[in-house]
Amino acid sequence: MVKKYVFGSPFETEAVTAGIEAAEYAGQEVCEDIPMNISLENGFCCSCHINDTDVIYGLGEANRGINKRGYKYVSNCTDDPNHTEQKVSLYGAHNFIIVSGTKHVGLFFDYPANICFDIGYTRQDLLTVSCERADLYLYVITGESAYDVTKQFRRIIGKSYIAPKYAFGYGQSRWGYKTADDIETVVSRYRDNQIPIDMVYLDIDYMQDYKDFTVNPERFPDFPQFVQKMKENRIHLIPIIDAGVKIEDGYDVYEEGVEKGYFCKREDGSNFVAAVWPGWTHFPDMLNPEVREWFGGKYEILTSAGIDGFWNDMNEPAIFYSEEGIDAVNQAIAEHAKELDRADSAIAVPWDVRSCIDQLQNSPEDYKRFYHNVDGKMVRHDLVHNLYGFNMTRAAGEALRKIAPDKKMLLFSRSSYIGMHRYGGIWTGDNQSWWSHILLNLKMMPSLNMCGFLYTGADLGGFGSDTTRDLVLRWLALGVFTPLMRNHTALGTREQECYQFEHIEDFRHVIGVRYRLIPYLYSEYLKAVEKDEMYFRPLGFDYPDDRRAVETEDQLMLGSEIMIAPVYTQNVSGRTVYLPEEMKFVKFMPDGSIYEEILRQGTHYVDVALNEVPLFIRKGKCIPVVDVAENVDAIDMETVRYLGYDGAEYELDA
Repeated sequence: MVKKYVFGSPFETEAVTAGIEAAEYAGQEVCEDIPMNISLENGFCCSCHINDTDVIYGLGEANRGINKRGYKYVSNCTDDPNHTEQKVSLYGAHNFIIVSGTKHVGLFFDYPANICFDIGYTRQDLLTVSCERADLYLYVITGESAYDVTKQFRRIIGKSYIAPKYAFGYGQSRWGYKTADDIETVVSRYRDNQIPIDMVYLDIDYMQDYKDFTVNPERFPDFPQFVQKMKENRIHLIPIIDAGVKIEDGYDVYEEGVEKGYFCKREDGSNFVAAVWPGWTHFPDMLNPEVREWFGGKYEILTSAGIDGFWNDMNEPAIFYSEEGIDAVNQAIAEHAKELDRADSAIAVPWDVRSCIDQLQNSPEDYKRFYHNVDGKMVRHDLVHNLYGFNMTRAAGEALRKIAPDKKMLLFSRSSYIGMHRYGGIWTGDNQSWWSHILLNLKMMPSLNMCGFLYTGADLGGFGSDTTRDLVLRWLALGVFTPLMRNHTALGTREQECYQFEHIEDFRHVIGVRYRLIPYLYSEYLKAVEKDEMYFRPLGFDYPDDRRAVETEDQLMLGSEIMIAPVYTQNVSGRTVYLPEEMKFVKFMPDGSIYEEILRQGTHYVDVALNEVPLFIRKGKCIPVVDVAENVDAIDMETVRYLGYDGAEYELDA
């Protein structure tokens, strides 16, 4: 059952597509199953008691565990590459949680600005959700289980985006591929080493001076011909599009945007100016439908050259600094210079200057300095901040459906809000080459699925920091199962393409396993979309009465047939797994064979070498596998066979 309550004058985010009649809040009890105390004295504050055994699921792309108890989280789309445990905000804002215990209640706070979830942080037995303004919709969903609540939520927010089948192939990326020759080298090295691959990503260096919808003619002469050449080699090129538009006379996107008034404004009506990769930029007003149509139409510049996939970046929106921010730093330096003339200047330190400089990037003050035009009304950005990335990807998604109505296009984004899942997927942003981030990757997947994001994945091998051979192999073994399987890393880090390491055959094998499983994985993805289900689930969703399963967070259910338990620790020969029921332990071995062993319910230590890919098949189930192919189009369904329990059947949906 879904109930909707309205507080104040909410901004219409369009996160929910179902027509649900709202009840005005007038002090009534909003949920019989979990009594809540709601205060509107200083903004909005909703609190409730949580029992010792209650599990709190949700929040999509958030830090820490699957069970969100014991910390605080702030929905505030943030460009921050250091995903350490104390970080409370990441790139997405997914305000849906489930309190699961003796009762199961879902809560969606449809509020597009900064909102805090204190889940047993201040007090272990108290859940508190608070925000500055009491203008929001609250959806209360009651169900028979946490999974039932999730399905109801998925049904009211609309069907998830469907990626093309090629997007389930392996992709290679690096910030630093600057020329067509760089791309050709990557492709030839993969093909020469017989490592399957379908995509190569173009980061910001392909552009002319980092300008959206441009291609550097010196680095990529005759770009359409190059795109066609790659397609003949069964490679899809996936370029990046950033949120900021460079201020430059003669640049048509800039000039059109200024002429038509399509950029976000300061309070005085002038165009807001901030620095990002191109230098000084303007931000298109993505909350304006007319601007979305205009900006989305620009993607045709690249689709007409043969491009059929994009990744949207820097769309929190990320800001390096603003003109006003620079002025504040200059003032702080001037004030500090005055301090140096004092007698005690020897002990003076420029903390105020350092602090001011540190706060230049993604400054909350900058987000208060510009406005959107929403139905003729000027709305300050910080009050709708979490909707920007959603609407940038919406602009692209709606445009691509018009540009190629009969073709599926790959589209995913860094920043997001619930509702964006209808237009594209997401990747989890600028992670690090840390073993802990394999585990963080794993734990994020089901939480994102709860919020509708099914086409998801992380930068395999890690984006920042220098990786290691064993880290890449272990992370790839998880990436075998994530819909987005992309190796991506930052400029200045160690090169981590699979052919950069010794014993390339190990990488060939692990990625080959992905291609052997694509018919199954893509089928389960489509079923999850069609049925508003989850591709990845916590064990507790399938075994809610098994406390050990509920508390297990480093294993996931995938589809109806398998459980995955990747290795995420360095210098180990395997790992301990918990089986809630009898399962068949399967390993794809480096010689092409498949190891199978039935294991009873309980705890087991399983050996998993660096060049092996493990999974567990549920009792009475089977999955299809095929022969390895060098790309998705080359998969031969005539080679399909079924792996698992004798007599089991599986229906492919592809």
